[in-house]
Amino acid sequence: MRVRILGTAAGGGVPQWNCACPGCAAARADPRLRRRHASIAVDDGTGRRYVVNATPDIGEQIEAYPELAPGPGRRETPLAGVILTDAELDHTLGLWRLREAAGLNVIATTTVHRALDGGPHLGQVLGPYAGITRTELPAGEPIVLGDGRLEVRAVPVSAKRPRYAAALDLGEDGWVAALRLTDRRDGTTLVYAPALAAWPPALDEALVGAGAVVLDGTFWDDEEPLRAGFSRKTATGMGHLPITGPDGTADRLAALPAARRLYTHLNNSNPLVLPCDDGHRELARRGIEIAQEGAVIEL
Repeated sequence: MRVRILGTAAGGGVPQWNCACPGCAAARADPRLRRRHASIAVDDGTGRRYVVNATPDIGEQIEAYPELAPGPGRRETPLAGVILTDAELDHTLGLWRLREAAGLNVIATTTVHRALDGGPHLGQVLGPYAGITRTELPAGEPIVLGDGRLEVRAVPVSAKRPRYAAALDLGEDGWVAALRLTDRRDGTTLVYAPALAAWPPALDEALVGAGAVVLDGTFWDDEEPLRAGFSRKTATGMGHLPITGPDGTADRLAALPAARRLYTHLNNSNPLVLPCDDGHRELARRGIEIAQEGAVIEL
């Protein structure tokens, strides 16, 4: 399995357009510190790629990497579909940027499909431009994509719904999922969970045998949103387990036998957006990386 990291930032990116925090200011001063919204591209083994989450940066992310470039035909593209972990705007706005597609396969839970149709009216708005195929991603049950080489299983990890969906009558299931992606030719597996409000037993099960794990690193600690002054909620209150502290994920991530263990989806307030922060060395001592834009994970 070959996975390209297309972006590593939480909603707003780094820098965020209306933010002058230290991380955003540093990224404006040094373009090397900029981070696009969190996403990955997965090769299905046939030269076709599935993008996980369609971010507002999807056009630039596709243009940045040769394996996602169109061709050889004028309107041929290696993009086989978009797999969604949730219905949040920073993970779905890019769908509208793909309106030029002849057809668009959107793979998500039933709840996410219904939220996108009931809230921002994806089908109504995008349908006249690109034919949309909705592939259902049932919770806990693997599905096989494309030519049968790539298997995807959704693991429910949160009932957090986007603000626009607050009034939608869609129940509590299927809102946010971690993805277990497996190459059926050799069994290599990556688990991708950019939004993690809880660590249920089903996630432990999904992590068994994974060669790489890429987890939600939105906030360094639970008080970060309060300390930064942009929210009255803690990290856990915003639906993200922090990296450190009593509810932190670092101990669990460090204990996994996976060859690669990485954090992604960094908020602009997270000190890890600054390369000089001591947190990088602390995590590196435990065998944990911070995902870098453009990096490739080979399994």
